[in-house]
Formats: sequence, structure tokens, C-alpha cells
Amino acid sequence: MKSIAALQNTVTPWSDGLEPSDAELDAIEAELPLILAEVDLLDALISMLDRPASEFDARRIRRARNRVLAARRDLTNRTSDITVSGDAA
Repeated sequence: MKSIAALQNTVTPWSDGLEPSDAELDAIEAELPLILAEVDLLDALISMLDRPASEFDARRIRRARNRVLAARRDLTNRTSDITVSGDAA
């Protein structure tokens, strides 16, 4: 039986470029409000897995879904405002 550590270099060879670039970090930072809103929605949904939904739970999920939709809208509007060279005027 072979050790997984012996196969590590074949599976994932080491590269110095494993750190995210500045552009990737900027993209993550721009998407952070959406990510946090989706985490809140998941928290609300997970909390209801083992019990029936109450009025409070339904309200919490509805508000979390609205925050996700608003964050998606804001992110879409922010990225559509950026013009790329070659776009039609």
C-alpha cells in the first residue's frame, strides 16, 4: 500500500503561483456582499432542517432571499457599468 504523501507531487505539483493574484482578490472583494448574503440564507435554511418552520423562520428566510437578490442585482449593475474597449457606444 502506498502512502498518499508519496503521491502528492503527482496529484498536485507544487507551484509558486498558488497565491491568488490581485485581480482575483479584487473580484472576491467585489462579490463579498453576495457571498455573505448567501451564507445568511444558508444559515436560515439549515436552522430549519430539524424542526417545523415558524412564522419567524419564514420571515427570516424571506428576508435572506431578498438580501441575496439585492446583492445579485447590485453586483450585476456594478459589473455592467464597466465598459470594455470595443463595446458599442
